[in-house]
Amino acid sequence: MRPTLAPFPATRLRRNRASAALRDLTQENRLTVKDLIWPVFVREGAGVEEPVASMPGVNRLSVDRVVKAAEGAARLGIPAICIFPYTSMEARTESCEMAWSPDNISNRAIRAIKAAVPEIAVMTDIALDPYNINGHDGYVRDGEIVNDETVEALVKMALAQAEAGADILGPSDMMDGRIGAIRQALEAAGHQKVTILSYAAKYASAFYGPFRDAVGASAALKGDKKTYQMNPGNSDEALRLVERDLAEGADMVMVKPGMPYLDICRRVKEAFGVPTFAYQVSGEYAMIRAAAQNGWIDGEKVMMESLLGFKRAGCDGILTYFAPEAAAKLANGAY
Repeated sequence: MRPTLAPFPATRLRRNRASAALRDLTQENRLTVKDLIWPVFVREGAGVEEPVASMPGVNRLSVDRVVKAAEGAARLGIPAICIFPYTSMEARTESCEMAWSPDNISNRAIRAIKAAVPEIAVMTDIALDPYNINGHDGYVRDGEIVNDETVEALVKMALAQAEAGADILGPSDMMDGRIGAIRQALEAAGHQKVTILSYAAKYASAFYGPFRDAVGASAALKGDKKTYQMNPGNSDEALRLVERDLAEGADMVMVKPGMPYLDICRRVKEAFGVPTFAYQVSGEYAMIRAAAQNGWIDGEKVMMESLLGFKRAGCDGILTYFAPEAAAKLANGAY
C-alpha cells in the first residue's frame, strides 16, 4: 500500500519542482541515446538521397548513403539501425521471390553496413509487402491473405537476412506461427545468436500512411490489412499475441504504433517484464514535423517529450525517425 501523505502544508509537492537540480534528482524516467533505433529507407542507385514528401527530413538512401548514415549514427551513439527497402512496382511480383534473394537491396545494405560499421546492430523487416504486387504482408490467394504459405516464405526471408549478417530480425507480418517457424529455422542453420524482435502487437492503423509512401507500397496495396493486423479497439488480445510470440522464441517484443498505444506498452511490460519496444511510426513523426514547420508547436521539445513518454510507459527502447536529432540533443547526457 502507498503511504498516506501528510496533509498540506506539511506536504507541498511543489517543493521537489522548485529548481532544476531538484527536478533532475527526482525525475523518475530518463531517455538516453541507447534507447533509440533509427529506421532508414534504402533504394537502388548510387549517391541517392531522395526525399520522402510525406515525411519531411526523411530520405530514401542508396546503399552507399545508408552506410554513411550508419557511420553517423554510430558516432552519435545510436546502438541500432533498422532497414526498410523501397521497391518500385516493376520489381514486385505475386511470388515475392526477391524477398529472400541474397542480392536484394536490404541484404546488400546489411552486408555493407556490417563491413563498415560492425559495432552498430542492424535490424531488418520481415514481411512480403515490399516485394508483393498486391502490397500485402502475405501471399494473396483468391482475395485472402493466406497464412501458412506466407510463413514458409518468411522463413526463407529470415534466413537470407541472417546470412547477410543481420543482428536483429523484425517479423512485422502478423502471421500466426511465424516466430516459432523462424526460430526453428535459425537454430537449424546455426544462427543461434540472431535476435528476434517480434512485432507482436501491431495494429491495423491509419498512422502508417507516410511509411507506405516511403517504401512504395501505397499504390500497390489492394484492400486493407484488418484480417491479420490487430483491431485498434482490442487490448487483451495484445497480451495473448505477446505471450504466444515469447513462447515461440521471440527475444523482444514491439507495440506498433507507439503513442496511440502507450497503454498497451504499459500492459505488456507489466505482464511479461521482457524487453519491450515501441515504434513511433511515420504518421506520428509526420504530424509532429508538420506542426513544427507551421510554427504551431516547438518541434524539438515535442520530439523529446514524445520519446520520454515511451520510457514512462515502460518501453526499453523506441524505433523513431527522430533518432539522429534526439541523439544530438542527448549528447550531453540523459533527458
